[in-house]
Amino acid sequence: MISKSVPLRIVALFALLAVFAFLAPRLPSANAESGYVLAVSWQPAFCETRPRVRECRSQKDGRADTRLFSLHGLWPQPVSKAYCGVPQAEIDADKAGRWRDIGMERLPDALWNRLRTAMPGTASHLDRHEWLKHGTCMAGVDPVGYFEKSLALLEALNGTPVRDLFAANIGRRLTGNEIRAAFDETFGAGAGKRVRIVCVQDGNRRLISELTLGLTGEIGRAPDLAALIAAARPTDPGCPGGIVDPAGLQ
Repeated sequence: MISKSVPLRIVALFALLAVFAFLAPRLPSANAESGYVLAVSWQPAFCETRPRVRECRSQKDGRADTRLFSLHGLWPQPVSKAYCGVPQAEIDADKAGRWRDIGMERLPDALWNRLRTAMPGTASHLDRHEWLKHGTCMAGVDPVGYFEKSLALLEALNGTPVRDLFAANIGRRLTGNEIRAAFDETFGAGAGKRVRIVCVQDGNRRLISELTLGLTGEIGRAPDLAALIAAARPTDPGCPGGIVDPAGLQ
């Protein structure tokens, strides 16, 4: 029984709050869709600073990774989301750089061949590191699903004028504004604001070594890269530009 001393408007307010408390867990969240960062490398620049690693010792002009973006990884966000359900012993091995010791199920031959081409770092077991640290945090996928999604995104990017811009400027400098403009023209206005440029210093040369793209949404078999980029939050631009490095040590 409601006390006559409590105004009816207060009772109505509490009743309304109770309804919202009941419904809140069932309402769609603004952050319900998954956020990711796709990291793609310009492999010749990486190899300038790591010439002794296996994938760099074997790099030569004409190989796919000298004219296409290479896969670094697909990282569920936020950045703190890592090593989901992974035993501490494997985390320790990963952080110590003992990627060869990390267990991962064998990929089907067709997928493995695609991955070896797209991710030269498989020669150093980068694939095992990426699966352990990041892939385990991608809901509902095993290594096959994780790398299928990663490759679908990479292949979509490599089939665009953004990759053509890099291939046409090997040995020359690209500015951050030119790169972001290419993303805007390819994927729609504002896409360039979802791209961060990473550079490395090689003597007195600044080289573009990586691009990271913010993505939000469901990654299907034929991902709509424009929609995934548009749904993501803007990021800081990173490096203001640098040289698109050719294959081989310069």
